[in-house]
Order: sequence, then C-alpha cells, then structure tokens
Amino acid sequence: MMTITLTDLNSAGRDEFVAALGNIFEHSPWIAEQVAMGRPFAGVTQLFSAMKGAIERAPVELRLALIKAHPDLADKAQRAAGLTAESDSEQTSVGLDRLSDAEYEAFERFNNAYRSKFGFPYIVCARRHTRDSILRDFERRLPNDPAAETQRSLEEICRIAALRLDQLVAADDRLPVHGRLSTHVLDTHSGMPAAGIAVELIELADLGASRVVARTTTNSDGRTDQPLIGGRPVPSGKYELTFGVGVYFAMRGVAQSDPPFLDRIPLRFSVSEPEGHLHVPLLVTPWSYATYRGS
Repeated sequence: MMTITLTDLNSAGRDEFVAALGNIFEHSPWIAEQVAMGRPFAGVTQLFSAMKGAIERAPVELRLALIKAHPDLADKAQRAAGLTAESDSEQTSVGLDRLSDAEYEAFERFNNAYRSKFGFPYIVCARRHTRDSILRDFERRLPNDPAAETQRSLEEICRIAALRLDQLVAADDRLPVHGRLSTHVLDTHSGMPAAGIAVELIELADLGASRVVARTTTNSDGRTDQPLIGGRPVPSGKYELTFGVGVYFAMRGVAQSDPPFLDRIPLRFSVSEPEGHLHVPLLVTPWSYATYRGS
C-alpha cells in the first residue's frame, strides 16, 4: 500500500485530502469531508480522533448507513462481485478466502442469523482475530439487543479504520494498533541461550486447516531476529509453538536416549490481547522443559 505523509495531507487540496482518506471508513467519504476543514492536524492521533468525532456527531441514519456499507464476512457472492481493496486484504489476511466447507457453512449460518435479527451485517476487525475467534465472537454477540450491537459495530468499524489509517499515513506519532508475539529458548542444561533451534508457529483451527504463521531459528541470544508476529495486531485465537530441541542437543554432543526423549516440543497457548506483548519462552534440557507467560 502506498503511504502518504501527514504533512502532505495537511497541505493537500480538499478534494485530494478526501480522495486519500475516503475509504478509511468503508464507502464513507463524508467522514473525511467533515474533518478536512479541521486541518492542520498535529498528529495521526488527532486526525483519527477528529474522524471518530464526526461519526459521533452524525445523525442515527448516517451511522446506520456506515454500518450497512460494510460487506458480510466470507460471502462468496460479495467477493465475486468485488470488495474494496481494503476489505479484500483484511478478509484474506485471516484466511476467509480459503475456508473449509465446515467453516464456510458456519460463517453462512451466523451471517444469515445476524442479518435476520439486526438488519445489518456483522462487523468485526478481522485483523485482530483468527477464523475460530471470529466464529466465537459471532456466538457471543448474537444474543445482544440491537442498540448494543449498533454500538459494538461502530466500535469495530473504528478499529478497522485505525488499522487502515496506520497503514496509509506516515506521521511522527503512531496509533496503538500493534501487538507483538515473541519467544526465546534457554538451555538450562548448559546454562546458556539456545542458538540454532528451529521454531515454528502454527495458528490452530477447530473446523478448518491449521496454518503456519512463521518459521525461524533462534540466534546467539536464544531469541528470534524478528518477533514471531509484530507490526500488526496478534490475532486472538489458539496457537502452537514447536521447538526442534532433539537436533539442537545432538549437534552439541549432549548425551540423549535413542530416539531422543524430547525431540520436538509443542507449546499450545491462546492469545486474547491483540495489541499486547505476549512472550512465550522455553526452558529446556534433554529430559525436561518449562514455560511461562512473559511480556
């Protein structure tokens, strides 16, 4: 995605400003139109606050139109007709373009039930979720009353818009939309960081195929050169971290059983704070291991 500086937005003509920000809120350029007169903005935080203020001041009918401007999730007909580039990227990021039959049936069932009850599409910030956590969110929200779901929909729309704005606009300040998932391995047999351990992060799924998120190797500090997930939210859901410790100890000539008692160690855990920092370390010997929740 091409980025634009806040300085350039502040100095752009009104039409250029609206064209640049017109789809931060899906199919709703009226929000950018309303905040254009508030320039210059000192930071992207101030700009985003102004855009949210425009929504809060809008009449009920316009806020409802904003909600209805969004597509259903995983709707094959709407994807075939063409989503906005932003919506297509967001749905693809969570794998909604490649669902299993069971997942597609679950999304279709929940979409229909939600629309039938509320009269507008179910909206969630997909980049903050896995497929499983979206389906759980569907279940939690279906019993709500229309007023609660209208408010929740607007909150999710603002989360979507914050991520879009963060990707589009370069400024000195940043919106608090990123999380981080990291790990490190300590070889407690030698009392040293464990370098050269193969690490794999997998996003688990109940109804569809699990998918590999990252493959990497620990460095001389026993850490990975980059976070396992960083520069974006860490999607809520269930994960498995796998560490190739058998090869590591064999390469260092450490006595092991044949086959090794511990070869590949899987750690299963869940993420519930997409903008938080979750650290999942491994403390290991050829015969034992431990972990804990770090930050």
